[in-house]
Amino acid sequence: MTEPAWVPSSCTLPTEEQPLRVAEWDALFAERLTALSRPALLRLRLDLTGGPGVAERVRELASRESACCSFFTFTVATGGDRVHLDVSVDGAHAAVLEALAARAGTAVRR
Repeated sequence: MTEPAWVPSSCTLPTEEQPLRVAEWDALFAERLTALSRPALLRLRLDLTGGPGVAERVRELASRESACCSFFTFTVATGGDRVHLDVSVDGAHAAVLEALAARAGTAVRR
């Protein structure tokens, strides 16, 4: 989230906390992300391996992200051994979603 597309002016997370939040997303992606897709222009789907506490971890992180970046809509669903995180934004924040997809995509390619 250090790139400008990641941190729009509407974000209310204090600047000093932004690197910590980025690290949380990066850790989640590195540990759990298995696939991502773009079912719609303004929607990203992240598929994560499940396990004890994973769905709760994802919900809690998404909730905190929504608190500072209210333009995000997060939907968490579970099925089998997977956690699905759908992320949607409005048209004004398409670049933020694109930056998130690019960052997550880096984790999938590792």
